[in-house]
This record gives sequence, C-alpha cells and structure tokens, in this order.
Amino acid sequence: MGSQGGFYQSKEFLDLVKSIGEARSKAEEDRIVLNEIETLKRRISEPDIPKRKMKEYIIRLVYVEMLGHDASFGYIHAVKMTHDDNLLVKRTGYLAVTLFLNEDHDLIILIVNTIQKDLKSDNYLAVCAALNAVCRLINEETIPAVLPQVVELLGHSKEAVRKKAVMALHRFYQKSPSSVSHLVSNFRKKLCDNDPGVMGATLCPLFDLITIDVNSYKDLVSSFVSILKQVTEHRLPKTYDYHQMPAPFIQIKLLKILALLGSGDKQASEIMYTLIGDLFRKCDSSSNIGNAVLYECICCVSCIYPNPKLLEAATGVISRFLKSDSHNLKYMGIDALGRLIKTNPEIAEQHQLAVIDCLEDPDDTLKRKTFELLYKMTKSSNVEVIVDRMIDYMISINDNHYKTEIASRCVELAEQFAPSNQWFIQTMNKVFEHAGDLVNVKVAHNLMRLIAEGFGEDNDTADSQLRSSAVESYLQILSEPKLPSVFLQVICWVLGEYGTADGKFSASYFTGKLCDVAEAYSNDETVKAYAVTALMKIYAFEIAAGRKVDLLPECQSLIEELLASHSTDLQQRAYELQAVIGLDAQAVECIMPPDASCEDIEVDKGLSFLNGYVQESLAKGAQPYIPESERSGVLDVSSYGNQEHHGALTHGLRFEAYELPKPVVQSRIPPPSLASSTELVPAPEPLYSRENHQAASVPSVSDTGSSGLKLRLDGVQRKWGAPTYSSASTSTSNTTKQKTANGVTQVDAVATSNLSTRDTYNSRKPQVEISSEKQKLAASLFGGTSKTEKRPSSSGHKISKTAYASKSSNDIASEKTTLVQPPPDLLDLGEPIATSSAPSVVDPFKQLEGLLDPAQVTSAMNYSATAGAKGPDIISLYAETPAGMEGGGIASSLPTNGDDLLSSLSDPARSVPGGTTATHPVQFSKGPNTKDSLERDALVRQMGVNPSSQNPNLFKDLLG
Repeated sequence: MGSQGGFYQSKEFLDLVKSIGEARSKAEEDRIVLNEIETLKRRISEPDIPKRKMKEYIIRLVYVEMLGHDASFGYIHAVKMTHDDNLLVKRTGYLAVTLFLNEDHDLIILIVNTIQKDLKSDNYLAVCAALNAVCRLINEETIPAVLPQVVELLGHSKEAVRKKAVMALHRFYQKSPSSVSHLVSNFRKKLCDNDPGVMGATLCPLFDLITIDVNSYKDLVSSFVSILKQVTEHRLPKTYDYHQMPAPFIQIKLLKILALLGSGDKQASEIMYTLIGDLFRKCDSSSNIGNAVLYECICCVSCIYPNPKLLEAATGVISRFLKSDSHNLKYMGIDALGRLIKTNPEIAEQHQLAVIDCLEDPDDTLKRKTFELLYKMTKSSNVEVIVDRMIDYMISINDNHYKTEIASRCVELAEQFAPSNQWFIQTMNKVFEHAGDLVNVKVAHNLMRLIAEGFGEDNDTADSQLRSSAVESYLQILSEPKLPSVFLQVICWVLGEYGTADGKFSASYFTGKLCDVAEAYSNDETVKAYAVTALMKIYAFEIAAGRKVDLLPECQSLIEELLASHSTDLQQRAYELQAVIGLDAQAVECIMPPDASCEDIEVDKGLSFLNGYVQESLAKGAQPYIPESERSGVLDVSSYGNQEHHGALTHGLRFEAYELPKPVVQSRIPPPSLASSTELVPAPEPLYSRENHQAASVPSVSDTGSSGLKLRLDGVQRKWGAPTYSSASTSTSNTTKQKTANGVTQVDAVATSNLSTRDTYNSRKPQVEISSEKQKLAASLFGGTSKTEKRPSSSGHKISKTAYASKSSNDIASEKTTLVQPPPDLLDLGEPIATSSAPSVVDPFKQLEGLLDPAQVTSAMNYSATAGAKGPDIISLYAETPAGMEGGGIASSLPTNGDDLLSSLSDPARSVPGGTTATHPVQFSKGPNTKDSLERDALVRQMGVNPSSQNPNLFKDLLG
C-alpha cells in the first residue's frame, strides 16, 4: 500500500486525488477514474482484507461516485461495514450507504435490523450514525419498524441524540403524515427542551404543522415571542452566535412562524409588535446575516395585522436596501417592497427613483425582480408605460421560459387595465409578433372575441372604426417575412370576417392576400384551414351582396390542391367553398350571414330535420333505433339474433360492475351508550370578534328562497339544546389585550430611531442630480395617485381582479368588534349557559397530554394568583452567566426539572408584565332567558304554532 499520507490515508489514494485535480480534460479524468475502478474491483474481492484497508476502499468508492461513475459493485461491502463492531468502521459504513443508496434500493432490507440494534446501543455515537441513516434511507413501508425506538430516543440523556431523533420524526412526518399523526404532540414538548439545539430543531416540524393548521397552534404565540425575546437578549451561549448575531437562524425561523400565526389575527399580532420593533432597532445592518434578519422582519410585518409604526420602520429598512451599492441588497429591497405593496400601495411612490434605477440596471436578475414589482403595482394610469417596458424587455431576451412568463403578464395587464380597445389590439399585436407561439391559444380567441363584440355599447360607428383599424394593421403586418402560427390564425379570421365590411379594399385584394398566406405557410394545416374559411366568408359576403365573384387563378389552384389533400379537414373546407360559390344569393345569406360571429347558435338536439328520412327508411324495412337505456341490460349486440349464445353467456363469467351500495339511513336518536362521548359543551352566546366574518357568511332564514323557513342543521349533532361552539378556540380567542408584551416598552420609539438613522444615512450620501428623463418616467409610473382602477368589462374575456380598498385602522377595528346576531334558535330548551371572559390559567394541550396531574394544575393556579412578577425563562439555563441575573421583565430563574419547566410555560399568568393576574368569576345561567323566549314565542306564533301553556319554552308540550 505504500507509506501513509495525511488523515491516515495511503499515498496511493492521495496520488489519485492529486492526479484527478491536475487532469487537463474530461477524457483524461475519466481514464484515471476507470483505472481506479478496475483496481478497486480487483482488490475489494480479495479474501481477509483488513478493516483499515476496507475502510479506505469504501472512501475511494465514494470518491468515484462523486465524479459520476458507477460503483455499485461495492455497495454490498458498505452494507457489511454497518454490521461491524468497530465504531469508526461502522460510521464509515453508514456514511457510505447514505450516499450510495436511496430509500427504494433493494439492499435497504439488509440494514433495517442493524439500524434497530444500533438505535438501542449504549454508545451515543453509534445511535447518532443510525439516526442519520434513518433520515435518508427509511421509506414509508419501513417506518413502523423503527418508529418506537426513535420516539424513545426523544428522552435520551445526550442532546445530540434528542436533536437527531426530532429530525428523524420530522422526516417521518414528511414521508407519511398518517404514520406519526398521533405523535405530533412530542414537538410541543421538545420546544421546552433544556438544550437550544433541540429547541431549534423542533421549530422546523412546528413550522410545517402550523402551515397546515394555524388555529391549532394559536396558543403558542406567547411562547414563541418569549423564546425570540430571550434569543435576542443573548441568553444563549456564545457558540450560537454568528458574526456577533445571536442565533440568527433560530430568529429567522421564529419570525416565519410568527408571520403565519399573526396573519389576519389582530390579537395575536399585538403580542408581537413590541418585539419586532426592537428587532428593527437592534439588528446590525452592516453584516449580511443582520440584513437577512431585517428582511425576515419585513416579511413578518407584511403578513401580520398592519401596524403603522412597524410599517414605517420597514419602509426605512427598505430605503437603506435600495440605496445600497450591493445588488443583493437592492434585490432584497425590491422583493420586500413588493410584499409591503399588498398592505399599502402608496409605499412604492416613496422609492420611485430607486425602482427606476433598478429597472435600468445591467444585472438581469435585478431587472426581472423589478418587473415583478411593477406588475404588482400596475393600475389604469400607468399600464401603458409598464406594458411597453415589459414588451421591450421581452424582445431583448432569448430565454423562452421567461419570455412566456413576460408575455402572459403583458396580456393579463392589458386585459384588466386597457385604457381603450385600440391600445389593447396594438399591444396584443406586439405580443404576438415578438413572443410567437409562446402565447397561449386562449389569448388569440379572446382577441377575436373583443374585435367581434366591439365596445359593447350599441355604438356601431365606433365598432366599425375599431374593426377597420384592426384590418389595416393586419394588412401591414402580413408583409413581415415570418409570423407565428397563432397570430396568423387571428389575422386570417379578422380579414375574412371584416375585410370587405367598409369597402376600402376589394374582395380580390383580400383573396390574393389569403392565397399568399396559404402558400407561404403550406406546412401548417391550421393556418391553411383558417385561410380557406376566410376565403369562403369573403366570397359568401360578395354573393349575398349581389356582386359578381371572379375566382383568381391562384385561388382556383389552391382549391384544386386542397381537394386532393391527405387532410380530411382541408378537403371538407375546399368542397364547402366550391359548393358555396355555386349557390344563389338568398341561400348564401342564410348559410353565412354577415357579422354573425357573436350570435348564439341554436342546436337541435333532437335532430328533427331527419324525421322525414327516418320515416321513409322505416317504411322500407329498416330496423328501428333502440335507445341506450333499453340496451343497458344486453350483454352482447350479437345476442339479438342468437338466443342460444345469449343463454350461454348468462352462465359464464360476468364482468359488469357491482351495484353501488345503498345509503344507510342513520337513526335520528343517538344510542344512549354514546351520550357521554358526544356530550355537547354549553357555551355563551357568540361574542367572538374573530368569528364574525364566518357568521356573516352564513345565509339567513330569509335568504333560503320561497321554500319557507328551514333550520340549517348541516354538520350539527342531532341533539336538542342551545347552539355550541368550540371551547378550545374560545379559551385563546377571548384573552385580554395587552399594551405591553414581555416587559418591553412600546413600539413608539421605533419611528424616532428610524428617522434619525435615515437622516444620518441621507446626510452621508452624495447628492446626485436627477435627469429629466427619469423624472418623466417616474411621473408616468408613480404619478397617478388614484386607486387601482380596472377597465369596465365589455366582453366576456376579461378577468375581474379585486381592487384594493384601503381602510383606516379604526374602521378595521370597528368592523372586527361588530357583533353579528345569529337567527333565533327555535330549539332552545333553556339549558345552562356558561359565560366566561377569561382564559384558563393552565395551557389546555398540557392537560390533554397528561403532563400535569390535577394536583399540579391546582398548584399552578394558586401559584399564578400569588406569585410575584416573574415569567417563565425558558432558555436561562443556556446562558454562561448564573441564573440569578436580571432579565428585564422575564424571570431569570428556571426550574431544573422538566415537568416544572412545562408547568411554568403552560401558566400564562406568570408571563403577564407586572405579575398581576386577573381573575374573572364564571357565571352560570340556570333556566331559560325570558326575553329571548318571548321573542321566539312571537316568531313561532307567526309561523302558526301556538304553545299550549304560559311557559315560554315552546316545545315543552311536545317533548314532555
């Protein structure tokens, strides 16, 4: 083997790496690798190879695979290495198999038992190696084989094992959510782990779970805010710092989670305002990682409920990004500006010159991102400038994929915001001419429909002018040497439909042009079909008008050529053209009336015009038609004439589908044994401001039509009593709003800090004189202060787009708090109604998981009522300083026991600043509400039902 080189590898292996690095061509590199493969095939098959040599051979095989060559002959040796007792050899084997194999490889079955054994090993390094293999090689079928061991490792004493176990469970959830759906609560538990690495690994699966179901994790908002606050206050060890930024990747993941939880939720967003404002002030913008955190803060602000202070702070950060000399920061600024435009469209006008500079930048990536921004901020006042810019850029690029995207965006903007039909037609002509066949065929149909329908205001003069301008423009475009097929179809249709309408050009002129098109594009059958149909229309209109028709020689030769064509479609069109030319004026006018492309076609589904032919055929002895419904029971058509064959078929195999199962009629009265499990929880009348938008969308009794009053019981359990609501959502939705969170000051100081920062930055920048051309472009793009307008839809092809309606925060708040009264419940029997305005002091999911016993719950409630102003400090154990340091509103002490930590986290009363705990008595209302019962009594009397006693409970007589 030769002398040893560096890293305990042989000199032969180091020479291999050196020779490959010095190879001057791909052919020379392949020759070296192929020689190495032959050497390894010979040596790896030798008997009694020492473990050290086998380990090096496997590493050389990995190197061969990395260079793109096949090393499958050594896969089985890598699998054997995973069985070895030597830890170094075992880890090398696991590394090799994770690189060599995939989850569906045939050799996976040979290492499942080894993985199960190593997951139970006492050596945590072997356990970590097995968990790495689990994440890469275990598929959906083999998940149950290792799932119990992985769940057990969540409580391992080593933090590295717990972290990899969380990652493996997350991988299982991605591959087969149904296999681990009962274990997702473990992610909540690991969020409170003593090691910040385990906590950070838990954020990834929680992000996926929250993306799917946001409402189930609303109760964790305060926990995430508390964790993020402690991270930003440098409570984690220094090893988690990156460029003096405390755990920036954990901060970014937490901001992504908070953006999901605060979307459209004012109450949850208010908890985040103060902390996000602090992040805007504290983040260092001189490093890339600091700018990354600031960018994620802007994304979070654009998703949560709007706050003017945070929007102003985000605007200041975007201004710094756009004024930077770095293209990466400019790209981030343009992208962040596009996100904030959804919240406030006026923000873009403050940075109009910076946007124009990015639009003219030579960096193609930055220019594309700027066009995306312009696409989002388009309105009727600037659509012409933006679309023209997009078309110019589309002409200059050669990337067909992005050219297709630009063309579709131009078409969409032109359809929605076109100031006039003439401009729309001209724009579509440019798009078709330069984008070619990349444009969708539906766009061509929409253009033809627009020209046919005109302005849609019964203005024949304007419609005729529109069509005449389209005909003239298309005659000029036909002089181009090469045109796209889709565009030629539009041109042929317009010339045939409206070419001779105004009388400016003769019919022979158009027929000559169309014959030239059919000859020039003889290989395109679709274009030739459109050209022949256009010729038919022109000749039909001339014959209907009483004018003499003279076939041009080129037109006659075209017809003769198509009569012998291999395409049946072209043959049929040619025969129809010959037949139309030979008809009289009255017949032609009935067949092809002028300007009838938009008229509805009446279809005779019964084919009544064939009745005479059918009666004549039946009289001659033809077989009558048998409807399909009468033929459904026949096995074979030939069985009509062969009864013996039909009888034989009935005794053979039958291949008809089984009948559909009949729906089971469920009993209206639930069985008594299920009463305890389906017990409905009484709840107060709907006072939930968060659910008002849902209640408003439910149709009222008066909206059900003329069928009368009906009770809507869809999805409701069939049980008499008051309407119930989910108690799980009420405990978190009715919490008291807080003006401060986590003991930190309000966000009011954000504006002054950003103003001073901006003034200082602007004072350092040299003043550059702005050219008049840029000022004109900025005025055309951003000058319009009107809201986003849309072109009135005069035809069926335009796509409506919801206009942005800006509202003040007071209006939004008033709408959120408006109570929606539900229709009177005619089935209310006066069951007890519990009214509570305060959430439970114990986190409900911990009670469900059995983490707290009733004694602990009671002690936690008592402690929250008497303890001082100390909140849970989740990560104080991570800090290098003693636990007694002050934490600015967050308690610096942390229980060492895991259960105590969970109980402290589940007690929201301790996290309230000032340590005060508001307790609200729970009121129970026994018996019916007299006022509501009288109102329902009056309503039922109008329906013709009278109670037989003075008791306002209407159905007491019926139910006993």
